[in-house]
Amino acid sequence: MTTNPSYAPERETSEGKVFTVTGGDWDTVVSGTDPVNEERLIVNMGPQHPSTHGVLRLILELEGETVREMRSVVGYLHTGIEKNLEYRNWTQGTTFVTRMDYLAPIFNETAYSLAVEKLLGIEDEITERATTIRVLMMELNRISSHLVWLATTGMELGAISIMLYGFREREYILEIFEMISGLRMNMAYVRPGGVAQDVPDSAIAKIREFLKVMPKRLKEYEDLLSGQPIWIERTQNVAVLDVTGCVALGVTGPVLRSAGLPWDLRKTMPYCGYETYEFDVPTSNDGDVWGRYQVRLAEMRESLKLVEQAVDRLRPGPIMVADKKIAWPAQLALGVDGLGNSLEHVAKIMGQSMESLIHHFKLVTEGFRVPPGQVYVAIEGPRGELGAHAVSDGGTRPYRVHFREPSFVNLQALPAMAEGGLIADVIAGGASLDPVMGGCDR
Repeated sequence: MTTNPSYAPERETSEGKVFTVTGGDWDTVVSGTDPVNEERLIVNMGPQHPSTHGVLRLILELEGETVREMRSVVGYLHTGIEKNLEYRNWTQGTTFVTRMDYLAPIFNETAYSLAVEKLLGIEDEITERATTIRVLMMELNRISSHLVWLATTGMELGAISIMLYGFREREYILEIFEMISGLRMNMAYVRPGGVAQDVPDSAIAKIREFLKVMPKRLKEYEDLLSGQPIWIERTQNVAVLDVTGCVALGVTGPVLRSAGLPWDLRKTMPYCGYETYEFDVPTSNDGDVWGRYQVRLAEMRESLKLVEQAVDRLRPGPIMVADKKIAWPAQLALGVDGLGNSLEHVAKIMGQSMESLIHHFKLVTEGFRVPPGQVYVAIEGPRGELGAHAVSDGGTRPYRVHFREPSFVNLQALPAMAEGGLIADVIAGGASLDPVMGGCDR
């Protein structure tokens, strides 16, 4: 019998015919089709990498310094906030959602409160002053969020000075928040029915001072970065994502607008009376890190316009709906035991009728009932469309609340931006998305 060299050698045994397969030619086959196969390297960028802040893991397949494949791994900051909402009443929910995207707490609170108010059917009962305060706080928060983006992105690309200046101005805004709400972050200030407490005159004076100072500071940022050769080299034509890619991946916010599409929910689907304010929607046609930098700087200038208009609009009036079965009784003050209801307010409640005291107790401990139904309310957060899907079964607690979080959705775009580019550009591209992992994982 002649043996065909194309087949594995065979021999007869007591168990039958046995074929011996060596596979000795496999290395030749592989090297013939993919000569650099053995040179590819799998690298874990994060969660310990400084640019991923301990909460995002990027698995990179590298060929030299070129990224061939990339995969994002999230979940390192999972807090179960959405699940926890099911075990608290509707008003207490705001103390949870404010901690999701911790750089934009006012937006989390506002989206949630608007959803609860829509379920209650009281959208038209929210007072003008409460709505104006919400706009004021959101736009201040948008500026502070963009300042953190500018500061941290600059630091990750080697511009240490801008990190110091960005946090300096953000600190000013946090001081305003503390004057208004008693807290710098995670304020639980916007609540179903209105806001927790009124804006003091001292805060208005500090806001007006900020409006004078901030335009000069924005000009300083541009003087520091925009003409800097290294900054230009690290941002222009880096991590490009055109408008088609943005729409296909559901990317919204400054990243989408930097690709040329002027989609801003404050204009396209107005809420909180934004249709009555004068402001522009900045766009760019670059679709790269440079374009996102330009758009965010321009957005801070537009937010300053909105803050000024909101301050001018503030008129005396109530800050909570008139319905005492919904309005959370609060008259906050700083006392020896920290932030809580003022002693005068407690004395007033205690000095009223027994029925009002019982009502106060039930409202605080049990909460108000929300009619059965489900709603979706979306607002324009600093990172894009922030939507709250709230479901009620008619009880005093949410049946289900789920957020459409822009950080989570926008991270899908990172492989499209990074693959085919250099590993150094992964940092710039990821930072330009401005993901906050507290919101992504929630």
